[in-house]
Amino acid sequence: MEFSIFDKGAFAPCPAPFNLAQHVLAAGVKTPDKIALSIVSPTSKQSWTYAELTAAIRGTATGLLKVGLRPGDILLMRLGNSVDFPIAYLGAIAAGIVPVPTSSQLTAFEVSKILDQLSPSGILLGDGIACPDTDIPTFEPDTFEAWHALLPADYDMGDPNRLAYIIYTSGTSGIPRAVGHAHRAIWARQMMMDGWYDLRSEDVLLHAGAFNWTYTLGTGLMDPWTKGATAIIPAAGTDPAQLALLLHQSHATIFAAAPGVYRQILKFPVPDLPDLRHGLAAGEKLSSSLRDQWRDVAGTEIYEAYGMSECSTFISSSPGTATQVGTLGRPQIGRRVALTDDGGHPVPIGQEGVIAVHRNDPGLMLGYIGADQATKDKYASGWFLTGDRAVMTTDGDISYLGRSDDMMNAGGYRVSPLEVEAALAGLPGVQELAVTDIAVKKDVRLITAFYTAQETLDEDSLKSIAASRLARYKCPRTFIRIDAMPKNANGKLLRNHLKNMVPG
Repeated sequence: MEFSIFDKGAFAPCPAPFNLAQHVLAAGVKTPDKIALSIVSPTSKQSWTYAELTAAIRGTATGLLKVGLRPGDILLMRLGNSVDFPIAYLGAIAAGIVPVPTSSQLTAFEVSKILDQLSPSGILLGDGIACPDTDIPTFEPDTFEAWHALLPADYDMGDPNRLAYIIYTSGTSGIPRAVGHAHRAIWARQMMMDGWYDLRSEDVLLHAGAFNWTYTLGTGLMDPWTKGATAIIPAAGTDPAQLALLLHQSHATIFAAAPGVYRQILKFPVPDLPDLRHGLAAGEKLSSSLRDQWRDVAGTEIYEAYGMSECSTFISSSPGTATQVGTLGRPQIGRRVALTDDGGHPVPIGQEGVIAVHRNDPGLMLGYIGADQATKDKYASGWFLTGDRAVMTTDGDISYLGRSDDMMNAGGYRVSPLEVEAALAGLPGVQELAVTDIAVKKDVRLITAFYTAQETLDEDSLKSIAASRLARYKCPRTFIRIDAMPKNANGKLLRNHLKNMVPG
């Protein structure tokens, strides 16, 4: 019997000693005057050469060390959509300091929980970004932007398996998990460059996301820089109607975005894009209809990828691989991926199973910070189980079947309903509350809150309280009063039944 395991090819192990930031910037040393980054609008462009970018990053490393941070210390990043974000991120890693990038949409209430959990040694705080009052040393733009001009620090070289950075994700427990990644995580991304991007040094990659999104940080910035290519980021506030024009003006050869961005672009006229080789999509499932529409209008393919905070992207379609239409693609060469039962045992080819990554994958997280038991539970079988279900063919093509848990998808962000419900506990007048995401039209889902109460409550007031406790993308877009929560005989919420309780 053939089992659903993909294990083809291998890459050389990560060298040692190693530093993630040094690896990202090494190619640019050979082309110091080449444009590494441009921030563009239809009428303006701000560019950084590789020499300028590297100087700012290594100067930031010097600045962090000068103010007393040391290798291994944790640095919380509360920055907006600006070039300060990647410079600070790589500057910290260059110095061996562990950055924690966070969404600028988080409220002070949410950030306070991160401070309690991680006890960072410092905070970088951008203008207008929420952060609670704290005694932790906090550095604002007039300080950390001045660090760009300092003399370069040496790279902190060491074990590639040591902690490099921490990112937050919502888990099925409803508790946002702090995911710790090693320096070697960047080494594993070469599998993506071959198995998803077909990325080359001469490419110009335009990513539609904001600087402070991890999808942008990896696919849009660090990967092009690792190859010595040019990264393009739209200026903050760019209208989706302008993105196609920016693709044309910048001569972009690769475009990366969430599927929803492609959907927005196609609402407007799309100019000729003679330089564009292909598009990349991740963050949510790409529909066949959207892929077909883009091909008809823009004349290029979109290649999809599947991943998560714990292991970036590891299943994808690509220009060099012929995969079945409608599938996610195949595991990238060098990965070891399986479909398993709930106990972590691979299932036969053609049988539904849980997408799982082998624990030895170099791109897989080190673990959940401060949650050792949760980490052990995830790796108990030797496989990291994602919780998403799929079917694999004999060629390794994987068809996505949906989430086995109740995770919601809000504009490309995975959001736990339990986290939202916990934050909204105690709303005035609400007896019980539950949330789920509801399809409002093809490929668009919105977080919806259902509640029981003696009378219908003022929706604006409920939304206002939610906005004070949750990032915008986690907030319910509507509140619906129902007579009773759908539950089974044991009193367990039947969350899937909520979708049938939306008023006609």
